Amino acid sequence: MEVALQSSLFDPAERQHLGSGAWVEVRSGWLSDADTLFDELLDAIPWRAERRHMYDRVLDVPRLVSFHNLVDEPAPHPRLREMRRRLNDTYGRELGEPFTTAGLCLYRNGDDSVAWHGDTIGRSSNEDTMVAIVGLGATRVFALRPRGGGKSLRLQHHHGDLLVMGGSCQRTWEHAIPKTSKPVGPRISIQFRPHDVR
Repeated sequence: MEVALQSSLFDPAERQHLGSGAWVEVRSGWLSDADTLFDELLDAIPWRAERRHMYDRVLDVPRLVSFHNLVDEPAPHPRLREMRRRLNDTYGRELGEPFTTAGLCLYRNGDDSVAWHGDTIGRSSNEDTMVAIVGLGATRVFALRPRGGGKSLRLQHHHGDLLVMGGSCQRTWEHAIPKTSKPVGPRISIQFRPHDVR
């Protein structure tokens, strides 16, 4: 089954340059069948809870996760491979390598979040990369701030939107999904990354 994605020739892409070679780009409504995919992924993905050592304690990670190598392993849902193919067609030349993995996070409500971080595991400290994130379900704030301090950005990541961070963004900026006290429904984010980025 083909993923219903709008043609990149007609996607409203808004790229914002952040300085020092970092940029973020938002393609609103990139995934036109987002409702169907959200429901299917809730059921098809093998969600798991994780625990992590933080602040001198072992704590529950405040979201459910699932990670998949789309090159070497069967995809848990066929649309993940099709989205990966589309992203590689659009960004592969600029990235200089293909996206190979899909990490999925299920934010069940406003108590679920992810702390400030950059996706650089396995990469050298001066290597640029790209991370593409598809948002499904409830709108959540996607926050970015410069490493070491400075003015932050708070982007609304809507249902069906594609958000791409590129250039030096993972090295020079941090991103987070903050908790919210507002009533909010579940959200799935799908993070496509190249090899050795997590």
